[in-house]
Amino acid sequence: MGKRKKGKATKKTKQSQAQNAEEHYKKAPHSFVINRGHVGKNVSELITDMRRVMSPYTASKLKTRRKNVLKDFVTIAGTLNVSHLLMFTKSETSTNLRVTRLPRGPTLTFQVQKFSLCKDVVSSLKRHNMDPKQFNLHPLLVMNNFTGEGVHLKLMSSMFQNLFPSINVTKVKLNDIRRCVLFNYNQEDETIEFRHYNIKVVPVGMGRAVKKLIKAKIPNMSRFDDVSEFVLGGGNLSESEAEMDGPHNEVVLPQHMSSRGNIKSAQSAIRLTEIGPRMTLQLVKIEDGMCSGDVLFHRFVKKTEKEIQAAKEFREHKKKLKLKRKQQQMERIKEKEKEKEGHKEKCLAGMDKNKEEEKNNETSKDAEEMSDEDDVEYYKQELGSAPDPDLFPVGGQKRKRKMKTDIPEKRKKIETNSRQQRKPQKQFSSNKSKGSMDKTKSKKSIHRSNREQRGPRKNGNKFRKTGKGKNFKGKKQQRK
Repeated sequence: MGKRKKGKATKKTKQSQAQNAEEHYKKAPHSFVINRGHVGKNVSELITDMRRVMSPYTASKLKTRRKNVLKDFVTIAGTLNVSHLLMFTKSETSTNLRVTRLPRGPTLTFQVQKFSLCKDVVSSLKRHNMDPKQFNLHPLLVMNNFTGEGVHLKLMSSMFQNLFPSINVTKVKLNDIRRCVLFNYNQEDETIEFRHYNIKVVPVGMGRAVKKLIKAKIPNMSRFDDVSEFVLGGGNLSESEAEMDGPHNEVVLPQHMSSRGNIKSAQSAIRLTEIGPRMTLQLVKIEDGMCSGDVLFHRFVKKTEKEIQAAKEFREHKKKLKLKRKQQQMERIKEKEKEKEGHKEKCLAGMDKNKEEEKNNETSKDAEEMSDEDDVEYYKQELGSAPDPDLFPVGGQKRKRKMKTDIPEKRKKIETNSRQQRKPQKQFSSNKSKGSMDKTKSKKSIHRSNREQRGPRKNGNKFRKTGKGKNFKGKKQQRK
């Protein structure tokens, strides 16, 4: 037998379920958890822990840059159905947390007085529960002691409620509630304690040994001869596994749960184990807009009515200046576009003129060629012989006519090797050589006459070499 085909009804139900899931996902509040400026290593780890708290309706792997501005996140928020923005900043004195409602506000600024990370909380516990599957479901919100006449308390409570998706008590499934977020307001200090817990449901009315047997991981019973020994002996439990159950955490279950031993209309105990992080917050300021607007509440600064009006006028003046600048920019953009269009039209008109001139030149060349061919044929018919090629040049290749101008033609350059250039030797004529010889002779005669007039030298060169000629008289005579 082959498999039975799915009917139309099953297909329609699947499609309707998928559509409902998409609508529910879009309606749920989404959030961005980011930092502004340099915050340090500890605060960056706190941001990752807060993203885990807000999961699955948050961007867990969001990366920001220094160039990013708040407007960038606001523009993206609409497409991604993001409703809230949590910003951590750090100053010289303290770390701050801003919770804003996108895209128009309000903005709540908190001072983070103390905080501890998830790793610090988990390391302090003996038995922790960090199952990664629990972060696939949104947490349950619990608010305590948010009652009072102040407007800031109402705004805080409404903001915290809108951070997490609402729960319909009649349709909720208990298996989907795995985590809990607690906001506790202390009226004396006017601080808010933030905690994050894991929820676990355990059956009541059973011994510890029986609960161990119910679990999926069966304990080692090789030491015992019978199961009764294990049950009566207490299951070899240690003191660290002590159970602090009582009427304060015992509940009758309205639904059947997937964990073992938790049956409908049976009594079971609810246990909370802290996951982290922890924070102690204090409200500092409430603004009307998106990080800029009328200050509705401030803890440290209180202004008079005149100061409030002056601040409003200053904001309105800023808005007017901004509008003027935008109008001026739009006008400049329009003028530049008009200039571009005019330049484009002029360029196109010039291109059309060039095309027309090229066409006219081509038509004139064709007409000249046709006229030359007609002249050749007429010459043949009249004289009966072909003309000279110089008389009617063929193919429209006419002789270039020399233009009569006063500018002389350029002389041809003589190619010479610059490396082997040598100066030509001077060749003297015979007459010049004779004249030069006569000049040398006259110089010698003048030199001799001057020497004769002076007479002999008093201290002549004693060691001057003399040749053995006709006038040689010897060394002794020369000394005398």
